[in-house]
Amino acid sequence: MNIAGVPIGLNHRPFIIAELSGNHNGSLDRALSLVDAAAATGVQCLKLQTYTADTLTLDIRDKEFVISDPKSIWKGRSLHDLYQEAHTPWEWHAPIIQRAQELGLVCFSSPFDESAVDFLETLNVPAYKIGSFECTHLPLLKKVAATGRPVILSTGMATVAEIDEAVRTLRGNGCSDLALLKCTSTYPSTPENSNLRTLPHLREMFGCEVGLSDHTLGIGVSVGAVALGAVIIEKHFTLARADGGVDSTFSMEPEEMKALAVETERAWQGLGRIHYGPSSAEKIAASRRRSIYFSQDVEAGQCLSVKNLRIVRPGLGLEPKFLDLVLGRRISVAVTKGTPLTWDMLLDD
Repeated sequence: MNIAGVPIGLNHRPFIIAELSGNHNGSLDRALSLVDAAAATGVQCLKLQTYTADTLTLDIRDKEFVISDPKSIWKGRSLHDLYQEAHTPWEWHAPIIQRAQELGLVCFSSPFDESAVDFLETLNVPAYKIGSFECTHLPLLKKVAATGRPVILSTGMATVAEIDEAVRTLRGNGCSDLALLKCTSTYPSTPENSNLRTLPHLREMFGCEVGLSDHTLGIGVSVGAVALGAVIIEKHFTLARADGGVDSTFSMEPEEMKALAVETERAWQGLGRIHYGPSSAEKIAASRRRSIYFSQDVEAGQCLSVKNLRIVRPGLGLEPKFLDLVLGRRISVAVTKGTPLTWDMLLDD
């Protein structure tokens, strides 16, 4: 998979997406500062969300249009008010994307309806991200797939059947480059609910790249995901959680995002390949294994015994496993204490 010239896959360092979401807090200047800060962390991508309150919901302020979940950080907010606060004005997209490109960041967005796709096409975005809540929005998936651009699809809440239907819809309508993200659609989510062992199963089942859309706090879950084959990590990003905002509670600050970029790359590097035996870097260390050495001065013709031989470091003599074979044998030359025992020193009895 390749997005804007950046290769994505098991043979490449993890592709880290900094999700801007609503952390601009209603300010274009802050949004541009977030772009600058993201670029400084070492991530490869900045992502936007493209919607308006009216394209997502109805302006109704009671019943199911108000968040009633007592555990939600948005409890009591009407959906329309929440989305009105969180949305990124469409006229901001072009300057944000331009700033990102100037700083070497890949930049694309999550469209939430067909009109958003039409708009993003005018900006020539290099890919699309579909959020978990839109996984079952098949008309939107068809629209996105028809652009022929790479698609990253989050799978929070989705059953295997729903993921299969979404994948078939995308592939059947023109999408050839697809990645699926494991996601837990709680904000924040917990490590216990992350179920990272799903990642290799997801890759095998759908034959595509996989990653993690991570709403947990910290970087541990993301690092673990890389060890299980995640090639994409998405995290919400803010300048400072203390500044507030609709997503600030579960968003990464710049130093945390920098640590994420560094440690996920280290995790990827550590995966390496299947290998046994000393690596080239271990050749010197191998000499510090134990081997058989003379612990006393020994005259030629003298018998070898536990009194004049010891198994010590370094490893320049015979391996310890040969001790029983050499005990009782006679030596052909005189040696001094601290000499490694070698086969050519032994007399043929």
